[in-house]
Amino acid sequence: MKKEKYYYNPNTLQYERSKLSIGQKIFRVLGFLSSVLFFAFLILLFAYGFFQSPEERKLSMELKQMEISYNQLTKRMKFIDKVLKDLENRDNRIYRVIFEADPIDASVRKMGDGGSEENDEYQNFSTSNLISSSKKSLENIEKQIYVQSKSFDELAVLIKKKSQLLAAIPSIQPISNKDLTRIASGFGYRIDPVYKTIKFHAGLDFTCPTGTPIYATGDGVVEESKFNSGGYGNNIIVNHGYGYKTHYCHCSKLLVSEGEKVIRGQVIGLVGSTGKSTGPHLHYEVYKGTEKIDPINFFFNDLTPAQYEQMVNMAEQSNQSFD
Repeated sequence: MKKEKYYYNPNTLQYERSKLSIGQKIFRVLGFLSSVLFFAFLILLFAYGFFQSPEERKLSMELKQMEISYNQLTKRMKFIDKVLKDLENRDNRIYRVIFEADPIDASVRKMGDGGSEENDEYQNFSTSNLISSSKKSLENIEKQIYVQSKSFDELAVLIKKKSQLLAAIPSIQPISNKDLTRIASGFGYRIDPVYKTIKFHAGLDFTCPTGTPIYATGDGVVEESKFNSGGYGNNIIVNHGYGYKTHYCHCSKLLVSEGEKVIRGQVIGLVGSTGKSTGPHLHYEVYKGTEKIDPINFFFNDLTPAQYEQMVNMAEQSNQSFD
């Protein structure tokens, strides 16, 4: 039963039934509808703010997966860029020096960093920054690869003209080291095993048993084959011509004589521990003119790029030398 409302009429001194006008009824209905709409809006706002629709959840998962894939792609591109920089460094500092070709200027290798942003078809995408960044990185890598490829083409021509030079330049390891485990100390500042001070170590130390064969690393003429009282012990120096010499130290036995011609891969001595040495090993040095240079860069005939990187990492370790 509908409740009726009454009000006191002071004119008639009686309670009379309340009657609403059409306007009042319309106003009340509009007020009710406004309240309903307002609270419905608040509920929807809360729902959309704190809960995702199935489509939004799907898009969110796809975005997260894309970010993971992008991060993996970025790591791979950084690794490729590192490998390219290593190739460029070896190309300028070793190969082009060996063949007396001018190094390639850094500005030429880069050929202008960054790709063009004009007419970028991805600029209206929500992920445009990620896509554009990857696109520019790939374009830069493509440019570097192109320049490096042209450099190798140029070196290939020089190689044909310098077959004798190639035979003479040291390009293999002086002992058998297929598993790459024999490098004990590299080129650079190391701890002296006798004086326990930091001294410059001008070669590579290969640990191996006494009597292990030592190979000439390039064609040349034996310049010295005798005992050295300065700490090298029984040592051999091979003059390869073109400004290159190699030095083999602490031998237990010398198998070549001064003035003798040797070829790459020929056994010239046996590993030992003569002179200033703390154990059987071969101390190996490479000279260019009067300067001693890092021998690690002259194993390009018997190492893959992956093996070369592994040997570089081993040789760079700061440790104690054997001599």
